[in-house]
Amino acid sequence: MSLTMGQFEHVAELITIRTAELLVADVSVTNELGVIVASSASRSIGTRHPATNEGSQEFLRVPIRLDTRSGEIFVAAPTDGEAISPRLAGALIDLMVNEATVVARLPNQYELKNTFIRNLLMGSIVDEADGIGEGHTLGMDFSQPRAVVLIDASAFVFAAAGPNTSEPDAAEVRRRAQFIIASIVSFFSLPNDAICAYIGAGEIVVLKASTTQDLDAWATADGIQQRGGSSWANLSALKRAGSALLARLRCDTGSAVSIGIGRYHPGIRGLSQSYNDAHIALALGGRLSSNNLHCLDSLGIAAFVVVSDERTKLDLARHLLAPLAHEPELLRTLDAYFAENCSPSATVQKLGIHRNSLAHRLDKIAILLDLDPRQFEDAVQIRIAMLLDRYHIEG
Repeated sequence: MSLTMGQFEHVAELITIRTAELLVADVSVTNELGVIVASSASRSIGTRHPATNEGSQEFLRVPIRLDTRSGEIFVAAPTDGEAISPRLAGALIDLMVNEATVVARLPNQYELKNTFIRNLLMGSIVDEADGIGEGHTLGMDFSQPRAVVLIDASAFVFAAAGPNTSEPDAAEVRRRAQFIIASIVSFFSLPNDAICAYIGAGEIVVLKASTTQDLDAWATADGIQQRGGSSWANLSALKRAGSALLARLRCDTGSAVSIGIGRYHPGIRGLSQSYNDAHIALALGGRLSSNNLHCLDSLGIAAFVVVSDERTKLDLARHLLAPLAHEPELLRTLDAYFAENCSPSATVQKLGIHRNSLAHRLDKIAILLDLDPRQFEDAVQIRIAMLLDRYHIEG
């Protein structure tokens, strides 16, 4: 069976994603006319590749032939600075072409993967072993811890719909979603580092490997930590990775992109909880601030008001208060400060301390929590967190 026009482009997309992922380089595929049909870089689909006109030596060029169709693969210098052996790259690309051609002839492969991930995120997959096995069959590794990064790229995905078009062409939506996925895979580099899927409504989900080793590139001295429980482990580093990815996607697409970060929850079923975190953060954060990166712990008071799950609110409260876990004096100070309606003069009298001592303690609290009890919204957030934590303990 020969490949159709659409299948040729699909094969080109698959080759681009996998080759860019394995070679850590920007990759483009052209047809027999030198026109780009797939690219992991920010090159315009449907335009001629510059190297076809200039005979540039900056790209490794590998000819391909798929049934009756022909084209060429252009591989730029690796982003990690390592040289690519032309012979090794050619052999690798041959393998990618054969694999992608087989996959392209399975008409439901793309949708099978996306449907599986959608079901996983919606909590429809309840058996851990079955979920891991089905994921493995579809070429996805769920044996390592993962957290959800939810990307709203609707401005780019649906950009093809003009003013006189009610809906964008489905094939164009798919191509644009695959372009973003290729950019994500290229960004994270490692083969199983990020599992990606288009889940509709202009949203792409990334199931990001989230162990300390996987996030080491985005860690600072305090970036890898267990603040407030395991569900918040490595969250600082994950948010830094999300911020860097956001910058990359906005550059590659030239469009507005927003990201919601979910916490890590154990097990394959925990991915639905991580997705809920990311979904709430993205939906609510977009309304509350002009930032484009959102997480539950950056939503302020709204997180305690809007989130309905009591366990999540308690987890959030403990996460926010964790830096004070071994600071009983500061906790007593906050109790007195709130009991006296945030009045410094009444607080110092109640505690029997000097006003400068109170100022010093409140400064220290603000540094540790990154929330200032002298600011109204921060004070309310701290107070709610303390009440939630205390209520749970007493209950």
